[in-house]
Amino acid sequence: MKSSIILFISLLFFVKIDVNSIRKEYPTVTQSKVKTLALYNKLSKITKKDNKTLVAYKGALTALVSKQKKGVKEKKEYFKNGVILIEFAVKSKPNNIEIRLIRLSVQQNSPKFLKYNKRINEDKAFIFKNIKKVKSTSLKKYIKDYILQSKHFSEEEKMLVKN
Repeated sequence: MKSSIILFISLLFFVKIDVNSIRKEYPTVTQSKVKTLALYNKLSKITKKDNKTLVAYKGALTALVSKQKKGVKEKKEYFKNGVILIEFAVKSKPNNIEIRLIRLSVQQNSPKFLKYNKRINEDKAFIFKNIKKVKSTSLKKYIKDYILQSKHFSEEEKMLVKN
């Protein structure tokens, strides 16, 4: 029994995290603290050397986890660290539409007093300009689903992706 537990824990460290699985989980993280923390923990081993899309997701989750922290200083530190990761990913891969969508989702859902909203229009324009170039049908659907469910897009903007 003891050896099987050790084996299971060891396997957790060697499981390769792929973008597709994170992409499926990300839209549900705001449904509960448990889901938020589970995905945050899954991404805990991701570093700036890893896939930049995963770095952006880690940044988004770090920013989101800030809501669950106690005290203003700790909340601010988590949010700031999350933003640093997201901006690093965008700077590393400025033409990656998924990273831009991740940044957009964090900006659109951050409280205004945090002032992380300066690139919303830039990211929206980038996404609308480049969505037709996306070859992956699952990524294209993911982007469209985000836009269609978001209260931050106008009906006109939603119509642009319905076609």
